[in-house]
Amino acid sequence: MADKTALIISLHDDCSELAHLASSLGYAVDRIFVQPRLHPDAARYIGPGKIAEIKEHLADHDVECAIVNGELRPSQWYNLERDLQIRVYDRLRLILDIFADRAQRKEARLQVKLASLRYERPYIRELIHRTKTGEHPGFLAGGEYQVASYYERIKKQMKNIKAELTKIEEERKARRQHRLHTGFYLVSLVGYTNAGKSCLLNQLTDETVKVDDQLFSTLSTTTRRLQQTDHDGIMPLLVTDTVGFIQDLPHWMVDAFHSTLEEIDLSDVIVLLVDASDDIEDMQRKALTSLQEVTSMHHTPSIVIGFSKSDLLTPEERASKREKMRRVIGDRPSLFLSARTGHNIDRLIDMLYAMLPEKIYMEITFPCAMNEESVAAVLRESVELIRMENSEKDKAYVCCSDRMKESIKGRLEKQGLQVRFCRE
Repeated sequence: MADKTALIISLHDDCSELAHLASSLGYAVDRIFVQPRLHPDAARYIGPGKIAEIKEHLADHDVECAIVNGELRPSQWYNLERDLQIRVYDRLRLILDIFADRAQRKEARLQVKLASLRYERPYIRELIHRTKTGEHPGFLAGGEYQVASYYERIKKQMKNIKAELTKIEEERKARRQHRLHTGFYLVSLVGYTNAGKSCLLNQLTDETVKVDDQLFSTLSTTTRRLQQTDHDGIMPLLVTDTVGFIQDLPHWMVDAFHSTLEEIDLSDVIVLLVDASDDIEDMQRKALTSLQEVTSMHHTPSIVIGFSKSDLLTPEERASKREKMRRVIGDRPSLFLSARTGHNIDRLIDMLYAMLPEKIYMEITFPCAMNEESVAAVLRESVELIRMENSEKDKAYVCCSDRMKESIKGRLEKQGLQVRFCRE
């Protein structure tokens, strides 16, 4: 239940997402002040008339802070706090506070802290400038010495955090290399925040990753092995849950979560989830934001669009939304699914395997007669025995994943076996 009160300041009427963000941090929105204009006021984001209207409202209402539906320059923030005499946050500050509230793992906490320090730097510079000119330092308090000292601490903290994140990144790269060498393919679940990615991960992997109906419940990647399927023997899949996208984040904030972007960039297949229970305008907006992030990667993997929470729609609604979504997703493969009921989960798994490289077939010639049990002992895992032909020298026909073909061929040849690639 909300125990804090905030007002929203916006240059346009579309404040629903910001109100949702505020609510997720426990703020009850007392009132929304809208001043339609093409560009923010250079000094205060909004004009003097709207400032006066807000001050009049604050005189009769107990409001803890003002949240601006946009990005403030440091000078605009300073002037708004000075004029309104309450704390002022912009959209980025609010999102960073949500990140800080949700971060559980060490890497996520470090990433959020780094992003917060990057955000604070220009504001601290503004305070230094103001205190040097003799102005009141505002709600962050402290005189010129205290503010300048804090700025230096920020720089040192950022350097230390970057060093820690580098160590974590090296450990993650080592794990990733091990997965590749053991033949795993990677599927990443991506999409707008609260699209149902963690719930789908649990359904696909029979795991119990924490699922919350809140924004940014996942801030660090979680990777699990796909549940056993008919395909699993030689084409094992790992599924990674990633941090949710959100519209209009600056690049420096996105870069703070580069580990998630790196996992997506190195994926073999991407499942891009779109919450089908949203209205069509929100579905299109969120899908477009997610697609823009994914297609901006250095390497764009195969993409399948999953319309999640489809159990909340009628067949007629699904058909209508699928048709209207074509303008955004184009001819990319798509399906409606429900992690809650399991609807179309098996079909999604089949689609994922169909997007992987085709199996590789090999003919293996043994120097003497072999039975299937002996052949299986030689082949070990990652190879599927298709058939054997008994002659003077036994031949075994096997298949394996494209990722493991050279490794398997090399291992078998070291045992004195003749190996050649062939058709099925």
